Amino acid sequence: MYKVVLDTNILVSAAISRLGNPAKIMSMVFDLRIQPVYNEKIIAEYENVLSRPRFNISSDDKSSFIEGIKRVGEKCSPPASKILLPDESDRIFFDTAVTSAALVITGNSKHYPDEPFVLSPAQFLASFENNL
Repeated sequence: MYKVVLDTNILVSAAISRLGNPAKIMSMVFDLRIQPVYNEKIIAEYENVLSRPRFNISSDDKSSFIEGIKRVGEKCSPPASKILLPDESDRIFFDTAVTSAALVITGNSKHYPDEPFVLSPAQFLASFENNL
């Protein structure tokens, strides 16, 4: 089973559109086909961003996503790395992935170093389908 660290933009996109690749990825979490990896800092980021009024995400959707990730996911407390990141706020996602040998799935790959374990939703889905 793939372990994945979901950047917050994946949850936001899945909540806004039930038809896109991020929604497919969230379905894979709930169908137990992939295992999310998280920690309290990631959960706090999810809570913060999914609560922003501009996204108009219902509290039911927010709770469903976050509680689902906590229920089926693996908790990981990574040490902070010293690698330079284009967006320092994404360090917790990167470090969690490195520590847990997981993939990062993000719609903002430019915020991360060019690493083979950092994938867009389309790249992840293509890789997943190719390895079935």
